[in-house]
Amino acid sequence: MKFLNARWEQLIMANYLIDSSILEKYVPFGTELDLQNGKACVSLVGFMFKKIKIFGVPVPIMGTFEEINLRFYVIRKDPDGNIKRGVVFINETVPNAVVAWVANKLYKEHYTAIPTKHVWDINSKSKTIEYQWKVNKAWNSISVKADAQKKPMLDGSPEQFIFEHYFGYTKINDTTTEEYKVNHPSWQVNQVLEYTINCNFDKMYGNDFEFLNSQKPDSVMLAEGSEVSVDWERTRIKL
Repeated sequence: MKFLNARWEQLIMANYLIDSSILEKYVPFGTELDLQNGKACVSLVGFMFKKIKIFGVPVPIMGTFEEINLRFYVIRKDPDGNIKRGVVFINETVPNAVVAWVANKLYKEHYTAIPTKHVWDINSKSKTIEYQWKVNKAWNSISVKADAQKKPMLDGSPEQFIFEHYFGYTKINDTTTEEYKVNHPSWQVNQVLEYTINCNFDKMYGNDFEFLNSQKPDSVMLAEGSEVSVDWERTRIKL
């Protein structure tokens, strides 16, 4: 059964390779960090959440909004020996307090509700995508200018490492984790030509991430997005 159906569109990912020790306390029980070249990766993400349906029922009033999140990557080896590649969210930001409350109440996620907005300028040759969010009366932002031509991700590419994680993991406590499945096709990507990041990481995500204020991302990516669904069933992993 699908709990949620929606479209995720124009996903910007600014990716930072960092020392894995920074993330250790955030890693859910039963998972381990998915390393890239021996380092952990954290991504600042902005995208549009559109055409939401809950159990197949459209939600027109709250159905379209910006989401900004900070996430990192893990793997889980299940009892059958399968390796599942997934995402853990430090924080997810949306403009609607009801959406944030429901996600936090039902699933113990880490949503906050603050003002957000976006600007898109797309033509046949290029696209400029920008997402903004307001923290302590100051607007933060992430934006890219990219080639309008879309291409499939290459096997083994950095884009594939970042985008192709199809599970989510929520840390309930030190001995309990919830796993859920996210379904979407492999996305097409656009070549990023320029980017600008104006994010007060410590005010938004805490002192553990203050160092990102002065660190340049190792890569910035843009994906077209697609229809997405999230399974209702969650697997609880316990000590």
